Amino acid sequence: QVQLVESGGGLVQPGGSLRLSCAASGFTFSSYGMSWYRLAPGKERELVATISSAGGITNYVDSVKGRFTISRDNAKNTVYLQMNSLKPEDTAVYYCYRRSYSGNWGQGTQVTVSS
Repeated sequence: QVQLVESGGGLVQPGGSLRLSCAASGFTFSSYGMSWYRLAPGKERELVATISSAGGITNYVDSVKGRFTISRDNAKNTVYLQMNSLKPEDTAVYYCYRRSYSGNWGQGTQVTVSS
């Protein structure tokens, strides 16, 4: 079955960096676009970044442009989210998502930006 396992979250000071990883299994990873979403307390789920199946097309929500980078390694069945210049408002649970008809979610990884 489809599995998406996120890792790399944690506590970081404002201005710091984290790299999230999402290891995928149970499907042909290179055939699907992938996304990162986030859910902060009291807010709606937000699409953060998307990458095409081959990795050539990426899109970002305006609030993270220039700070976050989504990438993928199809040989490792893994998608990444490099997060730089982190701000307190980036605090959320970050989820990996397979862009398919049914859609699949990981369990999420907590990112906390605080001094």
